[in-house]
Amino acid sequence: MSEVLTAETVGAVVERARFDSDGLLPAIIQQHDSREVLMLGYMDAEALRRTLTEGRVTFWSRSRQEYWRKGDTSGNIQLVRGAALDCDGDTLLVQVEQHGPACHTGAHACFDVDPLTPFVAASNGDAPPSESTS
Repeated sequence: MSEVLTAETVGAVVERARFDSDGLLPAIIQQHDSREVLMLGYMDAEALRRTLTEGRVTFWSRSRQEYWRKGDTSGNIQLVRGAALDCDGDTLLVQVEQHGPACHTGAHACFDVDPLTPFVAASNGDAPPSESTS
């Protein structure tokens, strides 16, 4: 069962989060109903507090050094539907209701932009056998 947060208990969640040496916490953004991963962003303590109390996802921009909310300029907002810290407290999963594309490129999800097909070597280091086309 998930913890129902209140204005009084959000601070304890922020305290449990383990921010990196730059004071940031990676936040995986996931569509709440399909569980599709949409993007990854970073939050500092204040962005985490805002995300958990305001109903919209807030990030810390590493390049601009400022807070930003997805959709403030594009209209492609992310409404918070749930959140969870991972077992170590060093990564946050935010479940959202995404309106419009999640990626700034216009792609539905940021991971749609550059899909990769992994190369998996056989246990002896050789290339795996190619699949038969017949």
